[in-house]
Amino acid sequence: MSYNKDLVAQKLRRWEKYMQNYVLPRWEDLPTIELYMEQVIALLLQYLDFLPQDERQNEVVTVSAINNYVRMKIMPAPHKKKYSRVHLAYLIMICTLKQSLNISYISKMIPMGLTEDEVRVIYNNYVDRHKAANTYFVDQVREAAADILDHEVPDTEVRAENPVENLLFSSAIISGFLTLMTEKIVKLQELPEEEQ
Repeated sequence: MSYNKDLVAQKLRRWEKYMQNYVLPRWEDLPTIELYMEQVIALLLQYLDFLPQDERQNEVVTVSAINNYVRMKIMPAPHKKKYSRVHLAYLIMICTLKQSLNISYISKMIPMGLTEDEVRVIYNNYVDRHKAANTYFVDQVREAAADILDHEVPDTEVRAENPVENLLFSSAIISGFLTLMTEKIVKLQELPEEEQ
């Protein structure tokens, strides 16, 4: 494949700047009033604008997806067709996690039947972990894309004739390993103590 190194470098720099400033909303920033489905989707599009949009539907999340999460008991059902902070917190966590994980794994990671205070604590911890992982990720991308961004390349970095292709394959491989690790940790939680 052939890539325009300058164009990719320009996009990476702009994306890096955006991601350095990006944060998920904290619990206190979520609306206190209950919302209808269309309002929830509009808000999620704002909160999760860093996620790639589905080209077919131009949305990060759809009405049918939310209804499926409720039906599958991955998140609580709305109250009289209205969604609260609790629902938004679940949806933000689900939408960000489903970028790399199967929904069956996500359902095991985010417990159901919690009080609002318990959801608040879990959600704010998730937001903190998301920001820390985002910072780490941006630093790793900067290092991995050093050839493209004309930074000094670490001696340990594998050089390729095409630095964009190198970054592409490295990203895909790392993504696979991280998904594998996450799935293995979730499966460990399901094992009886003596088998762990």
